[in-house]
Amino acid sequence: MNSKLYVGNLSFKATEEELNELFSNHGKVLSSKIITDRDSGRSKGFAFVEMSSDAEAQTAIDNLDGKDFLTRPLKINVARPKK
Repeated sequence: MNSKLYVGNLSFKATEEELNELFSNHGKVLSSKIITDRDSGRSKGFAFVEMSSDAEAQTAIDNLDGKDFLTRPLKINVARPKK
């Protein structure tokens, strides 16, 4: 497994600080990055969060996948490696 998670269906109003706070309830967050449009700077509605271990990543998936965050149900999976 991998400790880096893909977070989809993210509210466009979400901040990286809010994401850190949400995920830190399920383990140590090493990094979080909301992906933004290069031209407008607006959120694209997804992010990546890296947890400190595979077990913590799985705990976050188990507890947060499908849960509402800022009025939208999150979709959380293990991130696929970059190509």
